[in-house]
Amino acid sequence: MKRTLLLPLSLILISCAMLQPAPPPTPTTGAPFVIKQEENQYTPRIEDVSLKQDGVVLTSVSLSERYDMTPIRAELHILGSMPSVCSEPRIKVNPPNDQYQIIIEVYSVADLKLKCENVFQQFEVSILLGQYSPGQYTVWVNDNFAGSMASY
Repeated sequence: MKRTLLLPLSLILISCAMLQPAPPPTPTTGAPFVIKQEENQYTPRIEDVSLKQDGVVLTSVSLSERYDMTPIRAELHILGSMPSVCSEPRIKVNPPNDQYQIIIEVYSVADLKLKCENVFQQFEVSILLGQYSPGQYTVWVNDNFAGSMASY
């Protein structure tokens, strides 16, 4: 009787010892991030706090890939108008959020001390968006979809 119980018990112990451990969990991708930010001459400045901030009217926004650069980078082209001839454009490129969205804010600033005519001034600018961690990104300019880009 002891032998009949001992045999199944020993088989169970041997089979348990032969079980493979569970594979380690697959690593998940982290939050997207900027690897290298390109220089932006329209970035907000510290002295802008003393200036009046105004909106802009965007006529055209397009996103294209620059294949002549290594690695390939996205370039944003913006055409629009500002409310005064004294206005200067500002473009704030925010880091990507967890949904791989790059939110860009375009607005203008003007010095209230200057006497300027309220005549719309057109502007046309192009900026490089920089290098990002691998992923598929969507680009939003003033809450409007501008395009998508991939980073490898």
